[in-house]
Amino acid sequence: MSILIGGCSDSEQDAEDAADKGSEAIDILKVSFVPSRDPDEIVTATEPLKNLLKEELANQGVEVNNVEINVGTTYEAVGEALSSGTTDVGLIPGGTYVLYDDGAEVILTATRAALSNDSENPVDWNENKPTEGLEDEQATYYRGLMVAGPSEKGQELAEKVNNGEELTWEDVNSARWSVQSTSSSSGYIYPTLWLQEKFGKSITDLDQSVQSNGYGDTFAKLAAEQVDIVTIYADARRDNVENWTGDFAREASIWDETNVIGVTQPIYNDTVSVSKNSKTMNDELKKALQEAFINIAKTEEGKEVISIYSHEGYQKAESAKYDGERDAQDFLRNLK
Repeated sequence: MSILIGGCSDSEQDAEDAADKGSEAIDILKVSFVPSRDPDEIVTATEPLKNLLKEELANQGVEVNNVEINVGTTYEAVGEALSSGTTDVGLIPGGTYVLYDDGAEVILTATRAALSNDSENPVDWNENKPTEGLEDEQATYYRGLMVAGPSEKGQELAEKVNNGEELTWEDVNSARWSVQSTSSSSGYIYPTLWLQEKFGKSITDLDQSVQSNGYGDTFAKLAAEQVDIVTIYADARRDNVENWTGDFAREASIWDETNVIGVTQPIYNDTVSVSKNSKTMNDELKKALQEAFINIAKTEEGKEVISIYSHEGYQKAESAKYDGERDAQDFLRNLK
């Protein structure tokens, strides 16, 4: 990185004053993305971000000559690049951030449309169906749900919950579960934490659990009454309303035939994190990046760029908000 000091006046004194105010040009700002989608697709979609960032950072008083965008070979590769200082900015999930927070600092949390339900009490989700998106409110986190289906056992557990009764380990262990892969926050990690908090157990302790091939497969199993409980993100039922009575051939709606029996703690959204060890990074640049990304997300062109990660906006982040992810990671490590 080369740093050029300059001012906009003709006099030497004015140039020195500008320098004292921290006016500088950064030669190259390196931004890394995790490979959550095809790398070529990400590179193409994020190409406009280069000029958008340069323009917005300039508005914040930080001149950048070039923005270099790359996609890491793995999530861990981006975390390691942030830790080593070989990249300056990383758009990474909360889980990746907490694994590398010795060398990475979170500055922004991505936001998505908030939901009409957000209670930790499953009864509230069942009394206020259907779940809807709120166009005028953004959320920095989502929750995982344990949802019971139309099977006899599913209805039995749902009735108990809706009557205000506490479920026992015997209740949930007698049910057939469909879960997601072990790396899924809402489909495995946070439901495991929920089982641990409620019963001192984990998904691996369940007598009857199967791993689904994605959420479509999950709802197909639930509709066919092959399983009694599924683990989903809130609220994946919204994405399966038509399939429930269409492809899955149920007569009643998904809202009539399913009930929430458990709600996880908040799962905080993806982050914009910066390197603690980059020679480019300083407090002024961090603040400028925060404002730049927030402003970019308010433009039509910016919204299109960040939609590659299903982001709708950004809010300034607090590291402590990711303590739930730290707990999850610690717990999973201890399971091994």
